[in-house]
Amino acid sequence: MSGAKLNAVKSVIPLIPKSGAIGLGSGSTVALFAKELGQQIQNGRIDITVVPTSYQAYELTIEHGIPLTNLDLNPELLLTIDGADEVDKDLNLTKGGGGALFQEKIVASASKKLIIIVDESKLVERLATKFEIPVEVLPFSLGVVRRKIVEMGITPNVRQAQKKMGPIITDNGNFILDLKFSEPISEPRQVAIDLKMLPGVVETGLFIDMTDEVHVGTETGARVLKK
Repeated sequence: MSGAKLNAVKSVIPLIPKSGAIGLGSGSTVALFAKELGQQIQNGRIDITVVPTSYQAYELTIEHGIPLTNLDLNPELLLTIDGADEVDKDLNLTKGGGGALFQEKIVASASKKLIIIVDESKLVERLATKFEIPVEVLPFSLGVVRRKIVEMGITPNVRQAQKKMGPIITDNGNFILDLKFSEPISEPRQVAIDLKMLPGVVETGLFIDMTDEVHVGTETGARVLKK
C-alpha cells in the first residue's frame, strides 16, 4: 500500500500554502507527507511552521527539519493534513488508532481546512465497520465510564500497551477505551454527542462534519472526495 499512500501525499502537496502555520497529524501516511514537507522547506520553496498533533508528529518535525509553532502563537491554522482509520460516505472519520485523537481534534478545530490523506482501504459506508471507535478517558473515571458505555449496548475494551504491562497512556496521561459496536453506526453525530456527554470522557475518535477534503491514494494515482 505504500505506493497508494505516496500518491495520496503527492495529491495534497499543491495545497500547501507558500507561508504560514499548518497542523501536522499522525500515522504512516502523514509520515510520508512530513518527509516531503521537510524537503520543500529545506529547498526554500515554502516557509511553513507546524503545530504537531502528537509526540509522533513532533518527532517527525524534528527528523525532517520542519519549524515548530503552537496554538498560543497561531490559534488559527491555514489547514491541517492528517490521516484517518475510517472515512464514511459523508466524510466523517474514525481516528485515534495511534492514540492521539484528543490533540488531533483540537488542531483540526483550529484549522480553516482539514485535509485527510488515506489509501482506499480506509473507505467505508458507515463508521465502526472495520475499526473500533476509540475514546480517551480520565483514569479516575474508568470504572463508571465503562459501565455507562456497556449500558448503551457497546462493548468497551481498555487499550493495552505493547511491551509494557497495563493500559496505554496517552500524551495527556489518560486511557483509551476501544468501543466495539454490534453494527456499523447509522447516526455518528448522535453517538458522538452521547459519548462526549459521559463525565470522564475527554474526547471521542468520531470526527463529525470536520473534513473538507479526503485525498484517496491508489496504486495508479489519487482521487479527491469533497463534501
